[in-house]
Amino acid sequence: MVAVSPHLDDAVFSVGGTLARLAGTAQVTVVTCFTGSVDPAVATPFALSTQLDKGLAADVDYMALRRTEDRGALEVLGVAPRHLGLLEAPHRGYDSAAALFAGRRGGDVVARPLAEALTPVLAGADLVLAPQALGDHVDHQWVSAVVAGLVDRERCAWWRDTPYVVRRPDAVPMAHVDGAEVAVDVTDELGRKATAVACYRTQVPFQFGSADAAGPALTALARDEAARTGSGGAAEVLRVGSRAGGVLAALLGP
Repeated sequence: MVAVSPHLDDAVFSVGGTLARLAGTAQVTVVTCFTGSVDPAVATPFALSTQLDKGLAADVDYMALRRTEDRGALEVLGVAPRHLGLLEAPHRGYDSAAALFAGRRGGDVVARPLAEALTPVLAGADLVLAPQALGDHVDHQWVSAVVAGLVDRERCAWWRDTPYVVRRPDAVPMAHVDGAEVAVDVTDELGRKATAVACYRTQVPFQFGSADAAGPALTALARDEAARTGSGGAAEVLRVGSRAGGVLAALLGP
């Protein structure tokens, strides 16, 4: 099975517990789309600011550092990494934080190379996990839309993008996201997920306020999700097609 992550942390933040459970019975690969390095000499001021605001100098290969973090996190979960090397939105003409959440631009031609890179990876997958694009980040929207165009939706399981769902609990998924909500019990995986999340040292303080806050925040979210769906314990919730639901049930057991 394959999980398609926009950035180097999205899959683990959103469904790290589910990935850990699935890895116990299946071969799992997390394919991260926007992982390419850019020479800081040609980076735009906004693009460069996305590493400067993490306390990193301009001459640091920011994405190489993040790829290393991702490999460490996925090793904790028992999952294989694959990095496609496409460029993040700040390197594709989105020139402000507001622009990242203002919708996909017509001049952004990333859909074709993204589809070309994902097609051979997803062709044989019996289960594909991907983002609902809650929070409206353009990279999440592109990934969600391209996956929907490539994969029979009955094979898809759509995750609730985290930490966006914490900030905007009323956020709605993209129109193509359908299927029944399924709560995956991750009670026993919360500790391992927290360890994996902590591997993203450049991202966790920025996304959660501090390194120590991430684990408790994600645990609280998982308990809230379980309560919301009436499943008890701690859960990560996905919208799944009927075939995907059957595959999940077979892999995860009772």
